[in-house]
Amino acid sequence: MASNIPEETTSFVGRKAELARLEHTLATHRLTTLIGSGGVGKTRLAVRAARQAAAGHRDGAWWADLSPLHDDGLLIATVSDAVGLSDHTLRMPIDALCEWLVDKEMLLILDSCEHLRPACAHLLGEILTTSPGLTVLATSRQPLNIKGEQVVEVDPLPVEGAADALTLFRDRAAAAAPGLALDEPGNAEAAAEICRRLEGIPLAVELAAGALGRDTVEQVAARIRTRFDVPADATLWPPRHRTLRTAIGWSHELCTPLERLLWARLTVLRGEFDEAAAREVCAGGPLTPDGVTRALNGLVAKSVVGRDGVRHRMLDTIREYGRMWLAELGEERAAADRHAACFLGLARNAHAGWTGDDQISWYHRIADAHADLCAALDHLLAHDTAAAQEMAGRIGFFWCCCGHLPQTREYARRALAAGPSKGPHRTRALWVLGITVMLQGDYPAARRLGRECTREAARDGTDEGILAAAYLCGLTDLMTGRPEAGLREVDRVLRSTGTATPLEKAYRLRCRLITVFALTGLGRLDEAAEAAAVLRAVCEAQDECWTRSYVDYQLALIALLQGDAHASAAHARSMLAGKHRMRDRFGIALGLDVLAAAIAAQVYGTGQVYWRMVGQPQRGTPELEPLREACERQAREAVGDVAYQRAFERGRADNAEVGLAAALQGELLM
Repeated sequence: MASNIPEETTSFVGRKAELARLEHTLATHRLTTLIGSGGVGKTRLAVRAARQAAAGHRDGAWWADLSPLHDDGLLIATVSDAVGLSDHTLRMPIDALCEWLVDKEMLLILDSCEHLRPACAHLLGEILTTSPGLTVLATSRQPLNIKGEQVVEVDPLPVEGAADALTLFRDRAAAAAPGLALDEPGNAEAAAEICRRLEGIPLAVELAAGALGRDTVEQVAARIRTRFDVPADATLWPPRHRTLRTAIGWSHELCTPLERLLWARLTVLRGEFDEAAAREVCAGGPLTPDGVTRALNGLVAKSVVGRDGVRHRMLDTIREYGRMWLAELGEERAAADRHAACFLGLARNAHAGWTGDDQISWYHRIADAHADLCAALDHLLAHDTAAAQEMAGRIGFFWCCCGHLPQTREYARRALAAGPSKGPHRTRALWVLGITVMLQGDYPAARRLGRECTREAARDGTDEGILAAAYLCGLTDLMTGRPEAGLREVDRVLRSTGTATPLEKAYRLRCRLITVFALTGLGRLDEAAEAAAVLRAVCEAQDECWTRSYVDYQLALIALLQGDAHASAAHARSMLAGKHRMRDRFGIALGLDVLAAAIAAQVYGTGQVYWRMVGQPQRGTPELEPLREACERQAREAVGDVAYQRAFERGRADNAEVGLAAALQGELLM
């Protein structure tokens, strides 16, 4: 069953009664909210419950982590990403999401709603009303207060009887201090006392276990005993909140000064991060880059930071405590400056590496860092508008390919309004805005921006800008049925510019791609095939995937127009393989379209699934429509209307990834 539910990297303890209740609740209610204090285990319980319930939902179970979001600006985009929607239209994002979900039978999990409760309540009110087959499981510290919401309170683990809290402590202690004999009388009693003192709160228990290896079990128990002799005013806090806060504070005291400093500085990172990002964002003053590595390892050992392979993350409750200390240190602005500088650097490196053999890696890094890039852009728009304009231009094409068109358009617009009125960075941001509106189907705006981009590029005098403007104008000409004008424009620019830098070569490749598309549109198929073969060889030599995939698309179309369905299908599969590597849903939709026209109605149905992912019934090369209709007629004549319709519906009903895999592997039986 398709899903993106997070993997469980540590043992799951207890919760049998809660899981049984959730199984019933999810089967009988459309909205269930797990509520409880921070650190009580809501997310772990949701992961396990969702995994068990996924099989009962035709369209799978899809997880949206809201913890990296500091406001509701990216809420709809985050949920859309989670459920596989990359809308390429001018519709309001909420309308596109509602339409995408309207016929889905899926389980949607929204994790960590507490800081976005009003926005989450409004969103769920919309999608639950319009999507009768949707079931939602949310986690929050308080109820969302939506009509029909079923609230399930998550309590700490038992410390008596079954003593699941003690089992959790033992499991985590075995990881922190292998070989520790917890069954010895003194250790067993101390472990039980730790769990009682911490009231069975899972996060608190894990933090206590993380102190082992440095301290004995009895020493940990003694420290907690002392730490919990709190002043009277601490009783103003709710008991469980006070217990967890005390446990986190105790863990903070066990950290070295540099570990505490790193803990505070890490809170500026929005999502998961690697060691390199931690070193770049957090180093400074007494904390050297090597010191960051040592301190990060120390925080992992103490269970303050989680690690899965090379990726790290902090739980919300841990992050909140560190953010408080960052404010106490007076480092909030400095940390935000370093964070923005780090992700501006990522944008620069990714932009420069577009045509290199790491293109796929850069593409995925930009996609995975979406929340951090948005946070960096927001900071730069407030404090360094020139850098914001540069950043919006450098990441905009990546975001267009990733499907983040509404965010790309808004950030490009804001950066152009706030930043410098001329220069190469402004020209690039204009180009990004033009590409975005063109992909959304706003061709008049794209044509206007293309003309403006051409003027600005001429004033800048850079080949990159001139080539970029030609690509935008040429692509707009193609999409509006003017292939001859597009061919003339890119041919003129290609002859007048050089190939001085790898970055300029990237824009030349795109312009040469326009040449291939235009020749095909004009019916000059032999010339188109020759130009496509040469361009594909250039791309293959440098492992450039994006352009090569679109060349494969054109080769598939050319072969189809020349009557070679077998060659067309082979090129289409090659295109799909490249676009799948990039997770480019728009490209996948195009590839499935031409493959469907070449070989089978089953794949045509799957193609419509991907077209709906980008919010449109169908788009692409206009010349393909008569061929698609002819192939459909031939397929119906070959197998009969009933068999054809059955295959088509199977392709449309299948999960998109399942249908794509069948297309790539040639499993296209009627």
